[in-house]
Amino acid sequence: MKKITYILVFLVGVFMAVSCNKGIDPITALKPGADGTAPLVTVKYPSEGVKIQVPTLLATIDIQFEVTDDIELKSVSLLMDGTELKSYSGFKDYRRAVEMFTYDKVTNGAHILTVRATDLAGKITNKDVNFEKKPPYVPMYNGEIFYMPFDGDYMEKINFVTAGKVGSPGFAGTSLKGLNSYAGATDGYLTFPAASLKNSEFSAEMWVKLNATPDRSGIISISPAGEDRSKGVRFFREGSGTSQRFKLNVGIGAGEVWNDGGVVNAPFSEWVHLAFTISQSKCIIYINGAAVNSVNTGAAIDWTGCETMSFASGQPNFSYWDHKADLSFFDELRIFNRALSQSEILTIIQNDSPYVPKYSGEILYMPFEGNYKDIVTNTIAGKVGTPDFADGKKGKAFAGATDSYITFPTTEIVKSNQFSSVFWMKVNASPDRSGIIAISPTGAANFDAMRTKGLRIFREGDAAAQRFKLNVGIGSGESWNDGGLADPRLAEWVHVAYTISTTESKIYINGVLTRAASTFVGGVDWTGCSSMSIGSGAPTFIDWGHLSDLSLIDELRIFNKALTEGEVNAIMNDEK
Repeated sequence: MKKITYILVFLVGVFMAVSCNKGIDPITALKPGADGTAPLVTVKYPSEGVKIQVPTLLATIDIQFEVTDDIELKSVSLLMDGTELKSYSGFKDYRRAVEMFTYDKVTNGAHILTVRATDLAGKITNKDVNFEKKPPYVPMYNGEIFYMPFDGDYMEKINFVTAGKVGSPGFAGTSLKGLNSYAGATDGYLTFPAASLKNSEFSAEMWVKLNATPDRSGIISISPAGEDRSKGVRFFREGSGTSQRFKLNVGIGAGEVWNDGGVVNAPFSEWVHLAFTISQSKCIIYINGAAVNSVNTGAAIDWTGCETMSFASGQPNFSYWDHKADLSFFDELRIFNRALSQSEILTIIQNDSPYVPKYSGEILYMPFEGNYKDIVTNTIAGKVGTPDFADGKKGKAFAGATDSYITFPTTEIVKSNQFSSVFWMKVNASPDRSGIIAISPTGAANFDAMRTKGLRIFREGDAAAQRFKLNVGIGSGESWNDGGLADPRLAEWVHVAYTISTTESKIYINGVLTRAASTFVGGVDWTGCSSMSIGSGAPTFIDWGHLSDLSLIDELRIFNKALTEGEVNAIMNDEK
């Protein structure tokens, strides 16, 4: 009986020993010997090339790694860009270390994480991992210090500052760009610390879909307390349900400067681009890229006492004269520490809302909205003399002046031997003849030789009738199309279209084919034609007095093909 008891006790002991060791990794004893290899390091996170994007100036990451050695580990160190973060030693499993370390001070930019492992024999392994912390938004433009896209939050994306909210502004559920836009509310607006905005120069630009009720409001106000306009900046609007004027008031310490800006007319259904720039000498207001008014300031902005910027209201410091909350929609607000040029503003407009050609073959479109820019290629025409702008068929129009025109490179035009142009024109019959579009070679031996290349669109007549004509150079000679008539006395906008195929040219007045000429084969010969003149025949087509045109021209489009009559009428009807 006693033997049986001993046997049972022994068996229980064996069972308990096996049970206690089940699930535990065995540590195999090694005989002392030479340490053959250096430690092996595996970094599980961050991985090579990873880009971390979080809306904070500092990111937090969990560094995860594993180190093994053939004999025994002595120490492991973590380094970030050469600076030690943490060191490990005294490992329970002397051949293996699996660790995680949380680091909460990862700044923007490229970084190198190094895991350095040393074994008992002194052999060292360094494992480097390159990674990057990127802000959600990287400034796109020179001097850009503030960007707010309003994509469902009120965070400024360069400095990660969330705006203070007064009242109940919201989001529009629609936008010019991105996911959303700001929607104003009665007595509602946003506030930002002004410290980083108070520079000697200042520019702001944004998009707005106007709500003319109320009929006046503040938009950007950086003002000291009280009714003091000798300091800071105030951008605002005033008007009626049919037109709104955008104005700017700048405090220069000794006094204030007023810029009465320009007008946007109803209907207010489209997004309008607004911008203003303030240098130490002048301030300019732009509407859709056009400089509508420039005023000398004579001094830099005085920022004394200006601690806060209000957006979408003049409140609290410019609420007098009823410049309170704006109930419009706003999108893509940017602020700069320098005075932007018109060219820079046009670039922003194009980047925010790029023009996509509406019609087949369209290679140039100049709407003349206060600038001479082709918005297909983003190329600004050269200017000769003093052409200007006037009220157009749509928005603004090119306004001709004596000895004046604009020039444009023919890079895209000369790629095709076919050509069409369409535009609206309000004819000024004085002078009684002029060039409208001239693409001619330079250096031709004489006037006759010049006309064997390129093309010339022009008019001739008197105060009662002006005939639009076309001359096409076909290499071996020239082709003439004597076109159709318009009556300048009507002072109406006339739609003009020219098409040139490989066999014929056609002229349309107000969508009606007035004449076709089929006297050539092969289309236009562009040899030597490097520049196009708009608003004059100068400098090459001048022998018959086809100089500058004092008419108004609007919505100029050029195509690399011969438009059909249906296409001509479709374009005209779209723009009526």
